Amino acid sequence: MKEIKAIIRPNKLLDVVAELQKIENLPGVIISDIKGFGKTNAKDTESKINLDGIDYVHKVKLEVVVNNDIVENVVNTIQLNAHTGLKGDGKIFVTSVEDVIKIRTNERGIEAV
Repeated sequence: MKEIKAIIRPNKLLDVVAELQKIENLPGVIISDIKGFGKTNAKDTESKINLDGIDYVHKVKLEVVVNNDIVENVVNTIQLNAHTGLKGDGKIFVTSVEDVIKIRTNERGIEAV
């Protein structure tokens, strides 16, 4: 199993989610509003948020845990639909997941996803 985290532009969220929903066996996606900054410290962006003297950029984070057989499909779908070609398009992180436990049923592993 892999966990895929993607940091994307908020205006690309609907495009990405619409395409992710077409992937068979996708267990679900967690979506969070986030703020942060990259290498340029949010200096060159018009959509910056200033809190306590620090500039941040509003982004959206998607998180999903999937079986290994659909990892590339999920990553490619996010990449294709979040891409604008401009600075600040975001990042995709893929990490291994050792185990998952479904609290309600006590199922473990891929069955719990």
